[in-house]
Amino acid sequence: MAAQAAADKLARDVRAIDVSDHLPLTDVFVLASAPNDRQVRAIVDAVEDKLREAGAKPVRREGEREGRWVLIDFIDIVVHVQHEEERDFYGLERLWKDCPMIDLQLDDSGSGSGSAEDATGADATGADEASGSRADD
Repeated sequence: MAAQAAADKLARDVRAIDVSDHLPLTDVFVLASAPNDRQVRAIVDAVEDKLREAGAKPVRREGEREGRWVLIDFIDIVVHVQHEEERDFYGLERLWKDCPMIDLQLDDSGSGSGSAEDATGADATGADEASGSRADD
């Protein structure tokens, strides 16, 4: 749902990385980028709204004031929405290259490959088992 919500707001290069074996704090990073601060904020709002509708409340939202790199922490899923320049500079995909990418299949976006369900943690890795309990708390 997070990846699809980002793609629906025309996020670029939407990806999901399974970090569950390397990072005890979360299971999935969802990465998305936008060409300007205003679109970064629109993507962040859409992701947060969509996941709230599904019953997931964020425990933290950082970077909103600057609008260049906003992080929304849903415990099991951490969504990073970055201005394209920040995404290129920090290269989270390079930092987490040892982690498997989740195959996203986003509706009409062309932004990634795999299902939007996968980006919520409901994937073959079993990450969905924990997402229902912690994300809803």
